[in-house]
Amino acid sequence: MKTVIFGSGVLAIAAGLGVYTWQASSTPAPCGNTSVAGAAIGGPFELVSETGETVTDRDVITKPTLVYFGYTFCPDVCPIDTMRNAIAADILAEQGIEIGNLFISVDPERDTPQVVGDFTDNFHPDMIGLTGSPEQVRAASQAYKTYYRAVEGDPEFYLVDHSTQTYLMFPDSGFATFFRRDTPAEQVAEITACFAGELT
Repeated sequence: MKTVIFGSGVLAIAAGLGVYTWQASSTPAPCGNTSVAGAAIGGPFELVSETGETVTDRDVITKPTLVYFGYTFCPDVCPIDTMRNAIAADILAEQGIEIGNLFISVDPERDTPQVVGDFTDNFHPDMIGLTGSPEQVRAASQAYKTYYRAVEGDPEFYLVDHSTQTYLMFPDSGFATFFRRDTPAEQVAEITACFAGELT
């Protein structure tokens, strides 16, 4: 999937409304946080949970939360990233740190509440799957500056090109940092624990 472009520590992500540049902060931070130039990440959204209930960001981001945008028919990237996030949650649980884990579908045509629920249950019992109408998903994606586009092809077995970063969000302060998909679970857990200590 051509979702990210790497170069000298800079990650550029096509976000539909423009290209946002992600770069390491010039000021060292205790948790090694990352700044996002020109973009505010996160914001209000309204989606449908795996139980069929309409929920908002305030309903599902009630503690430090990993937020990932993907889709259940994804053949490789999404399962690997979702498992990484689940493992990080288990590592943190062993340390007595409880986090949330959200999987937001960018394929609302196929990903019904039951489908995303079955998908997330395969990775972690506490992971929440979210979907919604195309308009709801688009609004959430725009709030988080993510990119997705269905690839033309078979109407049943099409793929979706999408960005792959995972966000660390807090209920009060919002965006803390993001994780590239090559960040191991242990590092995700370590950085998340650091931010949890700093921001809670």
